[in-house]
Amino acid sequence: MTQTNEPDSIDSGEALVRVRAVGICGTDIHAFHGTHPFIGYPRILGHELGVEIVEIGPNSQGLAAGDRCAIEPYLTCGQCTACRRDLTNCCTDLRCIGVHVDGGMRDLIRHPIDKLHRSRTLGVDQLALIETLGIGKHAVDRSAVQLGDSVAVLGLGPIGMTVIQFAVLRGATVRGIDLSDDRCRKAQELFQIETLPLTLNEPLTKQWCDHFDVPPRMVFDATGNLHSMQNAFDLPDSGGTLVSVGVVVGDLCYNVPEFHRKELTLRASRNATGPDFHQIIDLVEQNKINLDPWITHRGEAESLPEFFPAWITPEAGMLKGMICF
Repeated sequence: MTQTNEPDSIDSGEALVRVRAVGICGTDIHAFHGTHPFIGYPRILGHELGVEIVEIGPNSQGLAAGDRCAIEPYLTCGQCTACRRDLTNCCTDLRCIGVHVDGGMRDLIRHPIDKLHRSRTLGVDQLALIETLGIGKHAVDRSAVQLGDSVAVLGLGPIGMTVIQFAVLRGATVRGIDLSDDRCRKAQELFQIETLPLTLNEPLTKQWCDHFDVPPRMVFDATGNLHSMQNAFDLPDSGGTLVSVGVVVGDLCYNVPEFHRKELTLRASRNATGPDFHQIIDLVEQNKINLDPWITHRGEAESLPEFFPAWITPEAGMLKGMICF
């Protein structure tokens, strides 16, 4: 349900925005089921937002009432060593709206002006997709994927799909891996890539090499599954890179001699940064990214309690659901 109570008056570095579209992601689904490790209840969800500015403080940074924006949902301290190095996604006191603090499934919210990213041409539902795409873009940037690189993406949910999107833009040869035949087919349709539907009775590396001969140079794990993340260490080729995009609570172990023998590079990728948002908006405005296939489900906020449980069943096949306000 939407909250209609208006927030308190805005500060000089804030804007009052009207929420127009909210994307649904895995965080929201885990929160709905009560299984998200970082969410305390009660909590207003919603961090993938397309908004319209209603009122803005004096430090407007060129924005104005009526502007449509994507929201960067990560609230940062601005003072820690990471923030001072422009690594805002690594802020030691980072709070994400809809997770650590209340989010955007309501009519009006206050938000820092420097976390609003305007587009003069994109619709609010397109802007609500920018945060999701930022996760994949940031991960691909972290990996330093190059033209012609062999890339494997483990986990073909929405985050894995965003990784594929930007690896393909880099000119890599991308292959997707998932236990779900449906997700593999969806990745093939969206990006015209080869996929590998996994079975559980053979090692990951053997299944890959049986299909594609040579191990990939770059591996992205977007599963959020501890077993998958553990097995992902075996997949990269010698001198390759493993990027951990998904998050799970737990400890990972790897074989040190094998890790050393292959001289692997291990990287984590967390959230996205302000420049990521700007660059993605530019790419969409230039028609280099087509967002039309991403939204598979739409619904009005007033009816959310009725349709949401059906959306999140496996048979619904939701890639991205969009709530309209």
